[in-house]
Amino acid sequence: MTPFYRSAQFLSYAYYRVFHGFLVEGLENVPMDGPFLLASNHLSFIDPPALGCRMPRNLHYFARDSLFKGPLGMLIKALNSIPVNRSQLDLATLRRVLKVLSDGHPLLVFPEGTRSEDGQLGEGKKGVGMLVAKSQVPVLPARIFGSYEIMGKGKSLPRIGRKLRVRYGDLLELGDLDPGGKGGERYDKISQSVMAAISKIK
Repeated sequence: MTPFYRSAQFLSYAYYRVFHGFLVEGLENVPMDGPFLLASNHLSFIDPPALGCRMPRNLHYFARDSLFKGPLGMLIKALNSIPVNRSQLDLATLRRVLKVLSDGHPLLVFPEGTRSEDGQLGEGKKGVGMLVAKSQVPVLPARIFGSYEIMGKGKSLPRIGRKLRVRYGDLLELGDLDPGGKGGERYDKISQSVMAAISKIK
């Protein structure tokens, strides 16, 4: 974890704590070593830093490939972002992701694939199931509360004073998720199990 990344964590937490009464629960469930997928619901653009700013690990993130240009591109790259084509997970991106995990780092994924339209949980896509099957790493489910009210779809500025909370659930081992087999049905079942675990977090 670089000094720049630590500084970004501190500043993010300070903002959320001061302006949104930020509360983080379940940090004791975060593995202190080894790779895992951090799988969360997705309500707002503020979710990634909220999910990562108190985590004592060098968390990696996905970011739209078109953002990796100029100063912004340098910034998000320094914050452990991995460029991804939103329309498809290509082979080069998959290799990059598997390398991050094989190096022992955690990776944030949003199984729903995009931000919620109404603040409610949606259905998980097969992509997270594929990542679990390919990487063979455990999954840490998490749920974020309040970020839709702060800055959900359709809002251009955060609403100061709205409360924000993140809770990390119990770690899901590979045997709890992967039914085995091949192809889309296997990935779909894994994704459903991950979403079920997220939905149970209150």
